[in-house]
Amino acid sequence: MTCLAASLAVSGLSAERAAERPAMPGFTGSATTAIAAINWDDGGSSSREARRQAIDAIPLERMPVAARKGVEKTLRSTTLYRRLPIQNFPCDTALLEFALAHPEAIVDVWRVLGISRLTLDPAGPEQWRLSDGYGTVGALRLAHRERRGAGGVLVFQGRGGYSGALAPKPLTGSCVLLVRHHPDPPGADGNDRQTVQIDAFLDVDGMGLELVTRSLQPLIVRSAAMNLGEVCVFMESLSAAAARNPAGVVRLTERLARTDPADRAVLAGIVRAAGHAARPGDDPDAVHAELAARWLPAEDLEAAR
Repeated sequence: MTCLAASLAVSGLSAERAAERPAMPGFTGSATTAIAAINWDDGGSSSREARRQAIDAIPLERMPVAARKGVEKTLRSTTLYRRLPIQNFPCDTALLEFALAHPEAIVDVWRVLGISRLTLDPAGPEQWRLSDGYGTVGALRLAHRERRGAGGVLVFQGRGGYSGALAPKPLTGSCVLLVRHHPDPPGADGNDRQTVQIDAFLDVDGMGLELVTRSLQPLIVRSAAMNLGEVCVFMESLSAAAARNPAGVVRLTERLARTDPADRAVLAGIVRAAGHAARPGDDPDAVHAELAARWLPAEDLEAAR
């Protein structure tokens, strides 16, 4: 799910992307105007109580020593903390768990659909290199994962930098992302539902502290909330497509050139198992346009069709 972490572009400094979006409230072409116009009331929280609860929920005592030290360092020197808006959405449970375990596969789907500039390439076991296509690059790794009841907890640790129009000098920083997820009771239609909650801790290195705390913080917060919401909308769409047209989604998985073949096979198996609403005669080639419709300009969407 870009691990949901990659949607923050490791350091949370993917704000330039949000400023480019015409949907940004009050945006008139100036980054300063965009920042000033942002409405913070997105359902998230930066309160001390939310931060304390998030820190308490991070299982530091069960982490490897090296990972724990890196996480603790970011928690001690956090520049910006944010609990992103909690997301509740319909999605096949096995599909969501696959996405959290193999975020590079979901990013590969986006590449095939042509709807994102983000790249997320494996750099080792549960480690990735990323670029958001808007000036942010970095490295991300899974520091810890554990089951909790029917859901789970993942702790990601990242290090990255940003160079672009929103900062007079390159910015660097580290982040810790606490991802908690659990299935909810099925909806009235019988489909699986999921809840995902992310707490993000950003530690910006010295030269960028004042810029982030005084100027970019609202845009970073808004961008992160928007990105998470869009990722969850995509997972809902992918799950629905798998249920309705599994043959089409399986065909899509066969084009994931940057995904390990064994992982492609696992994803295809999940899709086939989810195909309870499949109808004879559905066009497998229609899946591409259906999944890309929300994010592609009209002319690109027509070409995809």
